[in-house]
Amino acid sequence: MEKSVTTFRSSTWRWLLGSLAGWGTLLLCLIGVGLVIVVWRWLSNIAVSYELTDQRLIIRRGILNKTTDEIELYRIKDTTIAYSVINQLTDIGTITIRSSDATTSGGDLVLQDIPQGRAIREEIRRLTDAARQLRRVREVDVDVEN
Repeated sequence: MEKSVTTFRSSTWRWLLGSLAGWGTLLLCLIGVGLVIVVWRWLSNIAVSYELTDQRLIIRRGILNKTTDEIELYRIKDTTIAYSVINQLTDIGTITIRSSDATTSGGDLVLQDIPQGRAIREEIRRLTDAARQLRRVREVDVDVEN
């Protein structure tokens, strides 16, 4: 039986305090323009949520029209996290997931401004290893030379 491990989404508040773009937006709030950017960013962030289970990463998108997509954890090839000095102060990061799942056929899945990003990336890595062991799947990379 599949178990939910955690749910998370991008953080507007931590983006405001933990990125240069956020600080610039706060400065723009002084003249009223920044408020539109903050509301747009907040709506974008609440429109996407992520659920990490012991078998899948589930991505739910939309406010009025909703879609649900998922990546089977055993198909994840690589996860990376990037964060700046300012991001570290507010404990957010950008997690990039590369997988062989159809969800990422158009490119890597990028999760921006994720609170406690390092811990979530480690949890994804741990659960990916466990899912591979459960299914007895191994990742094989093949270099093809022309």
